[in-house]
Amino acid sequence: MTRTRLRRSLITVGAALFAIASVTAPATAQAPHAGLPYQNPALPVADRVNDLLARMSLDEKLGQMTQAERTALNPQSDLATFRIGSVLSGGGSAPSPNNAQSWANMYDSFQRTALSTPLGIPMIYGADAVHGHNNVVGATIFPHNIGLGATRDPALVQQIGRATAEEVAGTGVNWDFAPCLCVVRNDRWGRSYESFGEVPSIPTAMTTIITGLQGTTLGAAPASIMATAKHYIGDGGTTGGVNEGNTQLSEADLRAIHLPPFKAAVDKGVGAVMISYSSWNGVKDHGNHHLITDILKGELGFSGFVVSDWAGIDQIDGQAGFSAGDIDASINAGIDMVMVPTDYKLFISMLRTEVNNGHISRARIDDANRRILTKKFQLGLFEHPFADRSFTGTVGSAAHRALGRQAVRESQVVLKNAGGILPLSKSAKVFVAGKSADDIGMQSGGWTISWQGSSGNTTPGTTVLQGIRNTVTGSGSVRYDRNGNGIDSSYTAAIAVIGETPYAEGAGDRPGGMGLDQEDLTTLSRLRASGVPVIVVLVSGRPLDISAQLPGWRALVEAWLPGTEGQGVADVLFGNVAPTGKLPVTWPQSASQEPINDGDGKTPLFPLGFGLTWPVG
Repeated sequence: MTRTRLRRSLITVGAALFAIASVTAPATAQAPHAGLPYQNPALPVADRVNDLLARMSLDEKLGQMTQAERTALNPQSDLATFRIGSVLSGGGSAPSPNNAQSWANMYDSFQRTALSTPLGIPMIYGADAVHGHNNVVGATIFPHNIGLGATRDPALVQQIGRATAEEVAGTGVNWDFAPCLCVVRNDRWGRSYESFGEVPSIPTAMTTIITGLQGTTLGAAPASIMATAKHYIGDGGTTGGVNEGNTQLSEADLRAIHLPPFKAAVDKGVGAVMISYSSWNGVKDHGNHHLITDILKGELGFSGFVVSDWAGIDQIDGQAGFSAGDIDASINAGIDMVMVPTDYKLFISMLRTEVNNGHISRARIDDANRRILTKKFQLGLFEHPFADRSFTGTVGSAAHRALGRQAVRESQVVLKNAGGILPLSKSAKVFVAGKSADDIGMQSGGWTISWQGSSGNTTPGTTVLQGIRNTVTGSGSVRYDRNGNGIDSSYTAAIAVIGETPYAEGAGDRPGGMGLDQEDLTTLSRLRASGVPVIVVLVSGRPLDISAQLPGWRALVEAWLPGTEGQGVADVLFGNVAPTGKLPVTWPQSASQEPINDGDGKTPLFPLGFGLTWPVG
């Protein structure tokens, strides 16, 4: 789910609107009208949906198809007035104070408003928990998907899904806009780190995260939250790696490269699918009936509901805002719920007009509602509409952080180890430098507390430097200077923790160079001048252009964007575990090789699947 410039102003006013959400709902609260057939949990879901649909007016059905950003619901009573079916928090859209308890209070307040309508249909609340519950301060932040792809460990990824589900459920949120199942084909793309890998087999294997999030059956177990397979389809294959760009492929190639992870997601019962901003051969995915209805719903048999991306239908006709034509195209293409973050009133009004004038059939409206309501019933929202506070205490728990540390360990890819300098002795005298060495924000990347992410102490965790200090013992010592000042020849090794600064889509696209920034280059030059062997830990969301510098490094470890548990990086550097990570993407010799992918005949710096190891013990 992405964001427009409008979002910046929304987030600014968000804290003021939170005052309405300060009351905690009683755990035993129930929706109204218990006893009607649709409120009877003993009946089959299909029967309950049929009964509820028969009672709904057209306006109630249109509201169910509408999703609004929480900060735009002003007054909050609009949620009930317009019968809106879903609320979301965009990246960085959080209550104040930003903690798990505040989130649960906020969610319950919105839910009480939704339940005040005549039919008492609960809303479903969505958020981008894309590497843990990353909007919430104090949550466990796991490695971004590219790091998880390097683990080649589907069982671990399923465990991460389960841990994320518990933390999300504890804040009331019941719908996760994850996982991203894009197949990244050009590392210039600013969302490269959201991809598990460049070949379809890797993200396909990692769809186990859906089972972690939802359970084997949606709603059958505690802390089951609805997963979303995104972004359908081809967003990782745009020409030039341009975000929201044009994927130019034959249908056969689109199916071979980009469809398999979505088929696997459907086979695992994923509850929702989000459409990509990108185009396929010049046609916006948001308006493509063949992709959404014929292939996804028809051929693949997807029975959940399809949601647009943030204001995604606005782009169909290429004009600012959405038009009647955009609404017709998107709904008739098969989109069931439309994310209209700020313009819900206009959207509902225009959608009503398009139904009444026959441009959108009542049958299409009923189909969309049937899909949405089915998921709400399966999630148990009619019986348990409020936050499950038995899971609130799991947010940032020791068990989840231990799992995060394991994920960091398994995601490290050792690309160079000249002379076997790694693993380092725990009694070594080491000098640590680099802008990413002691910075949780840097090592977590984008989609962390804020949309684009930021540097600094953004959320609790263990930095790479802290992990190193925790590991060095006995006669060993650790000295740190961000810029490498003060190093001399007495050190066993210099560890330079460098790489990219946080970014998300759009701002993260790199159409020009893909090399290190000047601060990194200056730090490296200073370390090398000391004569001390330099070990580089690269914190990045994709491969970087480092061929010119690599000969001067004794070792190179790609750490990706590890999240809050930097101890896992130190575990590999000092031999607590042997490295097992393998490249999920091809590493280019230079940026000019992009796009470079396995099997395309280009000679890489490091091939897909490369990764060194060593014996332990």
